[in-house]
Amino acid sequence: MRQGMNLGADDYITKPFTSKELIEAISARLEKQATTIQPYLDRMKEAAESLSKVAYHDPLTNLPNRIWLRHQLQEAIKQAKEKQGLVAIVCLNMDRFREINVSLGYATGDLAIQAVAERLSQCVGPQDTVARLSGDEFSIVLTQMVLKENVEALAEVILETLAEPYELSSRKVSIQTSIGISLYPDHNSNPDQLLIHADTARRWCRQQGGGSYEFYSPQMDAQKEERRLLEIDLGTALEKSEFELYYQPQVDIMTGQIVGMEALLRWCHPQREIVSPERFIPVAEETGLIISIGEWVLQRACAQAQTWQKSSGRPLQVSVNLSARQFQQENLVETVALVLSETGLDPQLLALELTETSVMSDVNASISILQELKGMGIKISLDDFGTGYSSLNYLKSLPIDTLKIDRSLISQVTSNDQDAAIAKAIIAMAHSWQLKVIAEGVETAAQLAFLCQEGCHGIQGDFYSTPLPAAKFTQLLAANKPLPLRFQDEE
Repeated sequence: MRQGMNLGADDYITKPFTSKELIEAISARLEKQATTIQPYLDRMKEAAESLSKVAYHDPLTNLPNRIWLRHQLQEAIKQAKEKQGLVAIVCLNMDRFREINVSLGYATGDLAIQAVAERLSQCVGPQDTVARLSGDEFSIVLTQMVLKENVEALAEVILETLAEPYELSSRKVSIQTSIGISLYPDHNSNPDQLLIHADTARRWCRQQGGGSYEFYSPQMDAQKEERRLLEIDLGTALEKSEFELYYQPQVDIMTGQIVGMEALLRWCHPQREIVSPERFIPVAEETGLIISIGEWVLQRACAQAQTWQKSSGRPLQVSVNLSARQFQQENLVETVALVLSETGLDPQLLALELTETSVMSDVNASISILQELKGMGIKISLDDFGTGYSSLNYLKSLPIDTLKIDRSLISQVTSNDQDAAIAKAIIAMAHSWQLKVIAEGVETAAQLAFLCQEGCHGIQGDFYSTPLPAAKFTQLLAANKPLPLRFQDEE
């Protein structure tokens, strides 16, 4: 029989063959079948790999997702138990990421997320896991940390790396992050609980202003519950008439007379008494309640200013703060126009105060909105000036009327040469740009003397008067006493 002959099924029965020929025949048949089946096997493998990628990876960044992160964390804890090692869980998010989406568009927001993902991956080792949890939230499982100090050092590296400006859609964008960290075995041994603890620390860090990192502590849970309850109460505070406006006078340094006042929101909680704005305004911002609350403040402040205008006959300008979220709402100009129409207040007696950050997030859009407001006669103030990182080239293009020097600078002008130099520079710059300049937080005669000498136009602070409820402020107006005066609310 010939070597390598091709045998059919009947040949094995009717024809004589050797063992070698049989083996060769079977091998040839299997090879032929394998060649036919292989494309299907390859496609099945590709489909399985694709399914795995969809199930365990984020499509935008190609990073592992929450499911895969949890699996890796579970394995890391298992190995750490055997070696008595340390595992660190890092949760972070991009502060004010919503502003990027709103001002620059969602496509740019996606680019920002991808850029952050790439930089995070560069910060850690190949044995660590970087994952995108959702939106602008990321998490990292660190398995090679020996001491807590090692984790702290890496957190500093991450903050510095992510703080470097990004070139996105031909625009330079700065991104600040908040980082929360939990540790195994210090804080828990359960993967889910460790992730929750790290996220709690992240939220706590963000509430403190962001741009830093915090390790989890049990006290944060109590604060988390406190914030949850505060958010619930805040949701009904407006309809329950728990808000009240206080007014702090703005005084002309040359004449010593009150020329305006800033409306300051106070929350008179039935159980908590007066809640500090530093506590509830960030909550209102995050929940979106700031929109309805802000409209109430604007309405009430304009109505009260109109009342004082009629009773005193003096052109007192009322200043109302706009949050970044209010400034970005589409119907802002229409809302302000409606309030002025309903209250009858002269638009020139309303000043809207905005921070550098809210204005500079999208300069071109900000200029357009500010020009519309100024076209109505409204004055624009840049609040907390001196604490931001804005380009002066952009600032001088903004249609603003007043710079307000931040209280943190004023508090040190008589004791800190650097703060004094910055305050002098701001005043000189305002003069060169033909802007008014008001100093906030003036508390001493020495600070007042410094500001007078440097040519500051006006002051606002406890040296003249603490913020007062409307009735007390009416008394202050009637007293009509010039500087120096300290008028305390004794109620």
